[in-house]
Amino acid sequence: MAASPSPPSTAPIDPVLRNTLRYTLSAKEYKTLHEYLISRSPQTVRRKAPQPARYNAIVQSKDEFNAAAIRASLRVFIATQTGLTIWDLITSSLFARGKAQKRRVKTAVFRSPNFRLSLSLSLILLLHRILYRFFSRLRVNLLTKDAAPFRRRNPRISKSLTSHLTPAVGASLAGLALGVYPADQLRVTVAIYFATRAAEFTYNALENNGWFRRKPFWVGSWMLMPFATGQLLHAFVFDRDCFPKAYGDFILNHTPNYVQRRPDSYPAKLSWPSHDTIVDSLAEISRLKWPPFVSPILFPNNPSPLPATLTPISPVASPAHPSLTSLSCALLHPNSPSCLATYLTFYLRAFPPMAKFFALFFSLLSLPRYKSFFVEPIHELKSLAIRTLRMSAFLSKWFFRAIFPFLRLPPNAYPNLANTDSEIIKASAIGTAWGSICFFTHYFPRTSLPQARWFWGGFAAGLWALLERKNGRGNFLYSARMSIDSFWKVGKKRGWWKGFRGGDVWVFVLGLGVLNAVYEVDKEAIRGGGVRIGVGWLRGEELFKKKDHTLPEGGEATKKEQ
Repeated sequence: MAASPSPPSTAPIDPVLRNTLRYTLSAKEYKTLHEYLISRSPQTVRRKAPQPARYNAIVQSKDEFNAAAIRASLRVFIATQTGLTIWDLITSSLFARGKAQKRRVKTAVFRSPNFRLSLSLSLILLLHRILYRFFSRLRVNLLTKDAAPFRRRNPRISKSLTSHLTPAVGASLAGLALGVYPADQLRVTVAIYFATRAAEFTYNALENNGWFRRKPFWVGSWMLMPFATGQLLHAFVFDRDCFPKAYGDFILNHTPNYVQRRPDSYPAKLSWPSHDTIVDSLAEISRLKWPPFVSPILFPNNPSPLPATLTPISPVASPAHPSLTSLSCALLHPNSPSCLATYLTFYLRAFPPMAKFFALFFSLLSLPRYKSFFVEPIHELKSLAIRTLRMSAFLSKWFFRAIFPFLRLPPNAYPNLANTDSEIIKASAIGTAWGSICFFTHYFPRTSLPQARWFWGGFAAGLWALLERKNGRGNFLYSARMSIDSFWKVGKKRGWWKGFRGGDVWVFVLGLGVLNAVYEVDKEAIRGGGVRIGVGWLRGEELFKKKDHTLPEGGEATKKEQ
């Protein structure tokens, strides 16, 4: 005989357990859990577990908003803490193989960066939801007839508190919880990210309102790229400690023509300048106002062929081609007397490694769509080839199609090609930046812009962004964020300005406030459905009652009072 369903549990619930359940699962979530898991569990579990109707009666409260806010913040804390713990295990076990292990200093749980980051994010969410609801209700109450005397006595305060932007701006004070996390690079990065995104969405809102109707077609976010690459190249040479290390490693590892590697036949007992030494020597050459190169091959009796501060690069520069006349050229391409030939060879040598890497990368990304390869193998292979070549080459999409017409596909065949613009611009900018050194050396006097030419060389390298001005805004803003971070550090290092404690937290609060204000005024200005959903989730709009946004019963304030 079939087992009869177990009767629902009617035992009284302990208040502590009731609050624990309320802040753990909502009634809707418990109903789903009961339907798919508890109802299929052993009978002893089903007998003890309350039915969905009983659970709904247990957790029901007059204020579901606060319970939902606490539930969401607890889940953010648990998810973040779990993710960071797993990441630490991966980096310590897999990525650290074959490397010297750094001795870890044991710290208390409450002082660990992972715990404080998880706590900071969960507090930001909780406080943002609570503050947004508080200021919304305060605004509603101040707009009633009963609050008219207060509005007359305090016109300025009333005007501020009854503005439709007050809840959005007031909720941004939750960003102060970012200060729970220790002050380091991550906090600065988050602050800069929110500030730049807020500026981007503000521009979108102004554009939607017709502020830039007569804007020339060539004006856009791509114009950030020349200034960003100019500043980054200058910092890379003169203030490398203020330069993003990952970006610096990418530049040095993808410029074999300009940054000379140690030859295999070079004696092991002799020293060879490292990449950092070569870059530091370029900075010293700039300070010496680009001295000429006197070849030791032509003048072997010269006691000092190199300045005293540049002796570490002697293994590279001394055997350079005798026809070279500039010390910078002797350091960058000692085996080639032609700067133009070196510039062109850079592209030829940089292309194959990038093509191999991105072929493997896009092949892995295509694995979830492996069935399409069986349905249309030729079409999918063409799409894979064009994505790989686009990522590796330094060509715009129009020129690329002209050279490879047999790979021409409809636009919907490769919707992710816009995401490849970053690598195209990076590779093109790297080649142009190195080539600009030779250009300035040949066509400018030695004393003309001895150090500033690095900025202008990077500026010229950033002009490659013009080719992708329509699709590369995200990449341009990413470079701008790196440049802002680097420029701020350079200014602090050189004493141009001084930061104050918690300044990055206030920048984050300001960016969050502007982001909330733009969302309140024009949601469409926040382009990207994921970002809009994220801002709405941060406010708790899925639980924010509609009556909280409207005036309560009891009358409205007159237009004059508002």
